[in-house]
Amino acid sequence: MSIKIATLILLFMFVSPFVNAGESNDDPEYQPDFAAVPFAFASENLSTAFGGAAVLKHAGQPQASLFGFGLYTTNESWVGYLGVNNYQLPGLSQWLFSGELYQGVFQEGVYYLPDANEGAQKTLAHGDERFAKFHAKYVLPTGWGRHGAAASMRSHGTIDWDPLESGVSSIQLSGFMQSRKLDETAHLPQYARGLELLMEWDNRDNGRNSTQGGRSRLKVRHGFEADGSQDWTTWEFEQSAFLSVSASDMFRQQILAANFYLADTPSWSRQSDGKYHRPPQFAGIALGGFERLRGHATRRFTGRSALLYTLEYRVQPHWQPLQNWSIFNFYDVPWWQWVTFVEAGKVSDTFSADALHEDMAWSVGAGVRFEVESVVVRAEFGISAESNQFWVMVSQPF
Repeated sequence: MSIKIATLILLFMFVSPFVNAGESNDDPEYQPDFAAVPFAFASENLSTAFGGAAVLKHAGQPQASLFGFGLYTTNESWVGYLGVNNYQLPGLSQWLFSGELYQGVFQEGVYYLPDANEGAQKTLAHGDERFAKFHAKYVLPTGWGRHGAAASMRSHGTIDWDPLESGVSSIQLSGFMQSRKLDETAHLPQYARGLELLMEWDNRDNGRNSTQGGRSRLKVRHGFEADGSQDWTTWEFEQSAFLSVSASDMFRQQILAANFYLADTPSWSRQSDGKYHRPPQFAGIALGGFERLRGHATRRFTGRSALLYTLEYRVQPHWQPLQNWSIFNFYDVPWWQWVTFVEAGKVSDTFSADALHEDMAWSVGAGVRFEVESVVVRAEFGISAESNQFWVMVSQPF
């Protein structure tokens, strides 16, 4: 959901560390630790919104965490999200299990729906969006995973380009259920369910603040036949790389971060019983939003295939006043980061180099990011030829 924020007010509240009543570890590093952040903002389509986000680190296990987010608006829209992350079962030291639940109800949601003449038509509609995901991740006993999945989550300073010696190689299998109900699209498929296979080699020195290395990802999704649509298959490949530039009198850290994204729907042209084997629009390949083509609305461009190039310049100034400000001094804020970015990409119904490089959409922008209690928070402003977008989100885009 694209939210064009007109006013943003972040109000920080300290919540004392929460100690689990059950079994605990005497090491303070692994004691459960709870923090919450309330906020309020006003936007064009949500009116005034109030909400909060909370994280519980070391939630029963040292490497596990819980993350929740919710908001309610004066026009009676609301959003809720819960993530349960990185739990282990006895005897399965190379496995991590996670789950996600999300629901959003928008009274005036902004959607770009298929149009025979214009390709995609901007529509304001009442929307009910939901998804549920379960992830089972196997960390290969190579590189930084040789001592188990939990140990592989720690930051590592030395980078080697041999997957057997460096990085975390993993295979993740996920089940998903997803739906989008709009007043305008009752005739279109509204449900998707299936399986997702993610193969990854994460060779970054630090996932929250990468200064060297890179990450390779290949994701294959297969949607089962559901809600009148045929089964379908998509794949996505993503490659990132990070290069540290020498520090200066002004910046203690300068990073060039690059990302390449390529995706396709190989079942796109196949037909059965007069229906194409294509995913519902909300579950297929797309560009636009807080991760890709940030100067455009969420899922602004949808189709068979996509290509995106992204380059970011990330710097950490020597000057870091946040930890001393009254609204931040209740939190651990080890760094902040200034970022500029440029992106160019294309969505096409033809999977070819020529089609994906013709009339590419672009966006440029800038933002600020900081780590709060091991969570990266970013606020960014993206500009494109079509629109401007302001995003507030957690985690790095890549």
